[in-house]
Amino acid sequence: MRSDFLVIGSGIAGLSFALKAARLGSVVLVTKKNKIDTATNLAQGGIAAVLDREDSSELHIEDTVVAGAGLCDEQIVRLVVDSGPERIEELIDIGVRFVQDNQSSSGLDLGKEGGHSRRRVAHAYDLTGREIERALLEKTKKSKNIQVFENHTAVDLLMMGNHSGDREVNGSRFCGGAYVLDDQGIVEPYSARVTVLCSGGAGKVYLYTTNPDIATGDGLAMAFRGGADIANVEFVQFHPTCLYHPLSKNFLISEAVRGEGGLLIDEAGNRFMEKYDDRRELATRDTVARAIDKEMKESGANSMFLDISYKNPDFIKKRFPAIYQKCAGFGLDITKEPIPVVPAAHYMCGGVVTDSMARSSIDGLLVLGESACTGLHGGNRLASNSLLEAVVFSDRAYQYCSENWETIRQRKVGTVDPWQAGKAIALDEEILINHNWDVVRRTMWNYVGIVRTERRLRLAQRRIELIAEEIEQHYREFFVTPNMVELRNIVLVSLMIIRNCLERKESRGLHYILDYPGPDDNFSRWLVFRRKKAKNKLWSMQPCTWRKQNRRLV
Repeated sequence: MRSDFLVIGSGIAGLSFALKAARLGSVVLVTKKNKIDTATNLAQGGIAAVLDREDSSELHIEDTVVAGAGLCDEQIVRLVVDSGPERIEELIDIGVRFVQDNQSSSGLDLGKEGGHSRRRVAHAYDLTGREIERALLEKTKKSKNIQVFENHTAVDLLMMGNHSGDREVNGSRFCGGAYVLDDQGIVEPYSARVTVLCSGGAGKVYLYTTNPDIATGDGLAMAFRGGADIANVEFVQFHPTCLYHPLSKNFLISEAVRGEGGLLIDEAGNRFMEKYDDRRELATRDTVARAIDKEMKESGANSMFLDISYKNPDFIKKRFPAIYQKCAGFGLDITKEPIPVVPAAHYMCGGVVTDSMARSSIDGLLVLGESACTGLHGGNRLASNSLLEAVVFSDRAYQYCSENWETIRQRKVGTVDPWQAGKAIALDEEILINHNWDVVRRTMWNYVGIVRTERRLRLAQRRIELIAEEIEQHYREFFVTPNMVELRNIVLVSLMIIRNCLERKESRGLHYILDYPGPDDNFSRWLVFRRKKAKNKLWSMQPCTWRKQNRRLV
């Protein structure tokens, strides 16, 4: 399979880029499950941008930087915020139906979420992600230059050219595509002049997550194995309010519920957020998640509660139709009673380091969306900035390709080696995979969660390193399966997270460690690392480097 562009992932970032790249050349888009099985499709809140005359870019920038705990790249923040209104207009032109409000200066009904000082979140009630995904997919289907392959799993990047250890030789080392496992169990090379990783986050590393099942950190793991720079993976955002119900599979209760007046209470009906932050329910996610976690641990309760039942029932049903219907399906009427909630892993703020044009440290490899570390989020993502980041950097990546298309189209991928299965045999006991998957996710939840300690981190590291050795042996001895690929990736991402948690000896943003309970200016830097080539140590990492966050020219 050859194309000009190989796009791995079908969320808002992948589809936005594919639609524009199709103007230049052929696009192959591969996605692990169905096209709609993405984090974008599950996004409830909306997309933040300065759209109202009562708002300003400076306020949005300030809110983003404050949430980012001193680790945002302020040049990138300004770039993204300033680009926001144009990208929103572009989505509307594509066919996204945001909720209208003829009384507002923007013409849109704008929501407000935790950490925002103004109403600036364009939404489609609590189905925003689904609406954006719908519009983009409809547009994609009409493009003759885009081929979409569902139920295809990217296994590893195709690294081309001469190389020696970690060093490029004459700059010839570049990414020329990926090996892809198709729906028939066959691995084939998919070569391309430009490869775009936008495979989403890594929420499935944890036992409890709001993410879809596909979120196993594939892009992050593949880029690391290819030699890309990785940063800030210790900053895993836990969403404060996931529905707590035995029959619910990690259903998110949007932050917009708190933005519209929802109150956090304990079992006795007492509010508690004033003990933790003057902004109370509208504090940033890291603060609210830690507060709920502490209240649960101190009281022994299984959950806290989010109460918006004092609002007009018609307003609740209209503003949050999906949440109302989902809870009603479990016998819970949110117009009359509070919603039981617990924190759950939600978003990876770190990822593959990219520049202002979405380029990674590997030539030919662009990275978008949650797989990337652009500098926007720093140590904690401001609510509803992720969809904005996705559309802005998808456009930036397209601009780079368009401006350099004559050079890119002359890039010769060359001969690609077929996938080498060697003496591999079929794996007839998936329990080997499923058991380790469960152990890793429970270990990460219990030892590398919202509140951490060095002792628990080192215990987790030792346990997961043993599983890493075992799964690598499976990978060599058996034919690869989608479950094996995903487990291999979550094991690697888990070790990256643990390693960075141990290196950052302070508490900042989403990283809270009891051994170092406060921030330390000496650690006000990005923690960047890459793969180290070492005999018999496939996943060893180079010593970490601490990098100032304002490091690029826009």
